[in-house]
Amino acid sequence: MSERYPNLLKPLDLGFTRLENRVLMGSMHTGLEDVRGGFRKLSEFYRERASGGVGLIVTGGISPDMSGQLVPFSSQLSFPWQVYRHRKLTSAVHEAGSKICLQLLHAGRYAIHPLAVAPSAIRAPISPFRPRTMSTGKIRRTIDAYVRAATLARKAGYDGVEIMGSEGYLINQFICTHTNKRDDEWGGSFDNRIRFAIEIVERTRQAVGDDWIIMYRLSMLDLLKDGSSWQEVVQLARAIEQAGATLINTGIGWHEVRIPTIAAMVPRAAFTWVTAKLKQSVAVPLITSNRINTPEQAEQVLADGDADMVSMARPFLADPQFIEKAKNNQATHINTCIACNQGCLDRVFRKQRATCLVNPRACYETELTISRTKIPKKIIVIGLGPAGMAFASVAAQRGHSVTAYDMAGIGGQLNLALKIPGKQEFNETLRYYRHTLKKNGVVLRLGQTLSAREIRANECDAVIVATGVKPRTPDIDGIHHPKVLSYIDVISGKAEPGNRVAIIGAGGIGFDVATLLVEDEQGLDREQWLHRWGVDTSYVNRGGLLLQPEQTAARRKVYLLQRKPTKIGASLGKTTGWIHRTALKSAGVEMLNGVRYQKIDDRGLHIMKNGDTRVLDVDHVVLCAGQNPNRKLADELAGSGMLVHVIGGADKAVELDAERAIRQGVELAAKL
Repeated sequence: MSERYPNLLKPLDLGFTRLENRVLMGSMHTGLEDVRGGFRKLSEFYRERASGGVGLIVTGGISPDMSGQLVPFSSQLSFPWQVYRHRKLTSAVHEAGSKICLQLLHAGRYAIHPLAVAPSAIRAPISPFRPRTMSTGKIRRTIDAYVRAATLARKAGYDGVEIMGSEGYLINQFICTHTNKRDDEWGGSFDNRIRFAIEIVERTRQAVGDDWIIMYRLSMLDLLKDGSSWQEVVQLARAIEQAGATLINTGIGWHEVRIPTIAAMVPRAAFTWVTAKLKQSVAVPLITSNRINTPEQAEQVLADGDADMVSMARPFLADPQFIEKAKNNQATHINTCIACNQGCLDRVFRKQRATCLVNPRACYETELTISRTKIPKKIIVIGLGPAGMAFASVAAQRGHSVTAYDMAGIGGQLNLALKIPGKQEFNETLRYYRHTLKKNGVVLRLGQTLSAREIRANECDAVIVATGVKPRTPDIDGIHHPKVLSYIDVISGKAEPGNRVAIIGAGGIGFDVATLLVEDEQGLDREQWLHRWGVDTSYVNRGGLLLQPEQTAARRKVYLLQRKPTKIGASLGKTTGWIHRTALKSAGVEMLNGVRYQKIDDRGLHIMKNGDTRVLDVDHVVLCAGQNPNRKLADELAGSGMLVHVIGGADKAVELDAERAIRQGVELAAKL
């Protein structure tokens, strides 16, 4: 056992079984659950994580019946004939030496289909369908469905189930008056509203026996005006423990609330305090969750006594060998989750297969394979941004001789991204590549580059051009006025904008610059961040909400402008765009779309909107008007007869698309 992580790697004895460490790989929907042939790929996905040493795995949500499906034809476990494909999955995990639980999730009013049901017929803001009110008979049949699914899960070889009672899904909908307006035995008093949850756990325990894991995902912090009080959370936890739960997992927030809970701007371990608060009230082991992404952070949480286990989901997308590396004191080699949501949640919400920005093999284990090459090549890489770093490390891992050049250093525009408040996790990505490039034997030539002539003079088998992007300069009268600054100079600190700033371009970079200009330079600690977003850490109010979020004055007056008449920030990530918009609006940023730029002069930025002219009296104008591929070297090498591959921003400039760049680099390296 690693001496650095004694609590993290300590086994947990559950009586009838033992978990090898205190780490739960939390539930993640990958999209493979719902497609033909997906379970074969899903089995390999879980096999890799089990081989990496995680103590217990929880699957993505599986519905106990048809009405509980998240979307039409999504995965459910209701019939014996469905058991076979699950056995492939459980066998893969057990062969690799780990344990796995099936998550039972009924969407309730969050279902995106016309068969949706709920305690009361109240439409969710995230679904276009108004659910039907469940009759008493339907409630009883739904409880039966949970029990039936659990017994089938045991037959399929699962080590237990996680009953999803949080995040605003069906069970949570029964518990809160926000969604439960019933006046029968399933509504009204809190005792009646928790009856549904308790009966599911009790009857499941009776059906599966005492030697099987039943984990209950408890909403400890609804973050909802009509959510549970702290006294009610404790009452429910004790009732669930009494009903037969083996473990209680922490759930934070409903999907419809407007408080971030897992995005990168959320401080690490931001919500472990609520799990710690419950520990004194129950004896059953508690699992804490949300934004725990390094072994050091997880160890600290356990050492502080905040929980008995930690749940980490996306960190195992990023690196399936997370636990094995921690055991071997190789934490610097862990490919850390940066909580960007781009490859995972954003893809799932677009009905695509999940993956990971920093690990494109995630959920593609059977397709994107990396093996030793039989024909080693001598390869030159020009540019060590995301695409160049990814290519160089994987190509060298396969046995190619790789020499990589970059005039600055590794990271490219990731070095800019990490300077934005809330994006400091990119430091972890750079740390990972620094170690990986060295470990795999890449020869680094930093502060250097090669011209096309010098490359032609080299005896090499392939040239990889990963020279990135260059900012686009829009055609505006006065664009070279002293008031005009580039986003690169602003983010890097070479230029200090004044107190009134206009930003031209409201894509991802424009939002980043706006955030940098209005946020506190020193950043916020965990308590300050929670209070700013309205979370009541004293838990005096229902749902754990402050009556009035704390307000802080913005550092500058900022205008965020775009030519397009579409919604500002429409191109941002589906699961994080609203966070950025909310934060900037609360800081007083004025967002204007459908703008025509007329000129820039001593008076400021002259614009026209809806036919009206306006002069923005600003000290500076920051250009965030997109990028063009930096293809100069690639063009000079064209027709040379050399094998040249252009990747990353040099191939296609789409904002700062690190996900695409890293995937392109890895895919090319895997086949070259």
